[in-house]
Amino acid sequence: MHRRNFIQTGAVAATLASAHAQSAQRPNILWLTCEDNNINWVGCYGNPHANTPNIDQLARDGFQYMHAFASAPVCAPSRSTWITGINAISMGTHPMRSRYDIPHNLIQYYPDHLKANGYYVGNDKKTDYNIGGRDDKACWDNPGKVDWDALKKTQPFFQVINSTQSHESKAFGDVDHTEHNPANTQLRKYHPDVPDMRKNYAHYHDAMKKMDAEIGASLAKLKELGLAKNTIVIHNSDHGGVLPRSKRYIFGSGIHCPLIIRIPPKFKALWPAKTPGMKVDRLVSFVDMPKTWLSITGSNVPGYMQGNIFLGGKTEPEKEFHFAFRGRMDERNENARAVCDKQFLYIRNYMPYVPWMQHLRYLWNMAATQAWVEQVESGKANEVQSRFFKPKGWTEELYDMHKDPDNVDNLIDNPEYAQIIGRMRGGLRVWQERVYDSGLLPESEMVKRAADNDTTIYEMVRNRTLYNLPALLDAADLALEKDPAHLPSLGRLRSSPDAGLRYWGMVGSFLLDDQKAGFQSLEDESHEVRAMAAWLLIRTGEKEKGLQSLSALLSEKSYASLKVLNILDWMGDDAKSLIPIVQSMDYSNYEARMQEYLLPKFGLKAPAPEKKNRKKSKTK
Repeated sequence: MHRRNFIQTGAVAATLASAHAQSAQRPNILWLTCEDNNINWVGCYGNPHANTPNIDQLARDGFQYMHAFASAPVCAPSRSTWITGINAISMGTHPMRSRYDIPHNLIQYYPDHLKANGYYVGNDKKTDYNIGGRDDKACWDNPGKVDWDALKKTQPFFQVINSTQSHESKAFGDVDHTEHNPANTQLRKYHPDVPDMRKNYAHYHDAMKKMDAEIGASLAKLKELGLAKNTIVIHNSDHGGVLPRSKRYIFGSGIHCPLIIRIPPKFKALWPAKTPGMKVDRLVSFVDMPKTWLSITGSNVPGYMQGNIFLGGKTEPEKEFHFAFRGRMDERNENARAVCDKQFLYIRNYMPYVPWMQHLRYLWNMAATQAWVEQVESGKANEVQSRFFKPKGWTEELYDMHKDPDNVDNLIDNPEYAQIIGRMRGGLRVWQERVYDSGLLPESEMVKRAADNDTTIYEMVRNRTLYNLPALLDAADLALEKDPAHLPSLGRLRSSPDAGLRYWGMVGSFLLDDQKAGFQSLEDESHEVRAMAAWLLIRTGEKEKGLQSLSALLSEKSYASLKVLNILDWMGDDAKSLIPIVQSMDYSNYEARMQEYLLPKFGLKAPAPEKKNRKKSKTK
């Protein structure tokens, strides 16, 4: 061999050896996600009736986080936040199953950064990122069933395995033949104690047991292949749930989630506490996770990520608050924010005039939901159990999660908590401005404005000329105060060239029953404003004018059709004359779901669900 070739061969060997040594110093990560369960369904978090031995053992071998919270209480916006490290509300991807575009030239997914750092990345196989413009699978080396052989041969790896056994759909179906004893359940205070409710709890305990078995199988496979000593294992749910008033709701039941991380001794420097088995008191938000995973793997952490690193040598200071958001949930319009620390939960309702519990086709498949509704409609439910089916009334809520884990005792008017309320209210405002909260426009207006300006929602909300967030937040605050002294200011808002400011001016006028404002805004360019003005007239006695306006919006298939259909439901009997128009319309997607609900509610025959809509109903 020539000396030159020998040197080159030696250099290659040295490079490969160095690369191998470097890989050996980087941990593999196995992220075992599951769906739709909060801490109350897991044994190690204090439920004596839970059957989750594998998760409980993982907690004994690892570190159990006691204050981990989802950024959204439903899967698509939660996973949108995960894949980007950006709160979905900051990108306009917070409405459920919307798939609005983001600027992919500016925002990569966290697996992209892992791959750039030499990681093999796999995802088995849930995506649901709620983002348009890129195939969900494109960021993964293996977007399908986990390939254990590839993991053994290709290290370091980052592998997600998602169990669907705890998905909401597993709480549907027969609840009469459960392995779990319905007597051994911890009912929430807002749920009536009736047989079908207890049976549904038991049915979901069975589902959790099956999910736990899948977690155990993955852990056993990791050990069998000799990979455990090099692999950090993470387990958590994608948000809370799953019985009614948990998933989709930003109470503790919808966002307080299990999080357990097992770190082998080889990577002891990453331990968040002195010894395995300890509980970790740090406040963790789901938006923190992708940034943390990149940090502990030595990967590039892009500056646009909004979380805080909570593990490893580059750990950032613990945040004071966790923030969560709620937008449209399937066919139902909603808008709310939550702030919590380790004890208190503050909620800001931007639609206080609608009920918490609105009929939602998917959720109403559950026996527990049907049993709850029957108790309310028959008058057998108590005040706490009944209130969630009535308009909220409250624009703000505050709960002590230690004393009131079910979040039923609203402390917002208690002067003893004024300082806490002020601190959390102020913290929310600062956060909304920092992350560019896109939800201060109704969804249809948000989408229309971005399209009219040929931009993504992400870019639009960062452009003050297109989206004046401080002004919108001020307008919303003014509207929600329900103070008659604000009527002149609300009138000025309704005259603004900005449809968003006009919308909040109309909301404030609506909450004050200012009939004059309804007449003034009945021809507004914004269909959202026009619909609220029409409803205001109807509920203040000017039914003919209001119904004519809503009839026109329905007939022309307004870009705000889904909101109009929701308003018809909120109106009650006043909507009856408009239902034949709804029956005549050819709707699809979520509008079709509202149509299917409204027609029989008002005594008309509902159309048979189209196949495409039936398929959608099987999703979350």
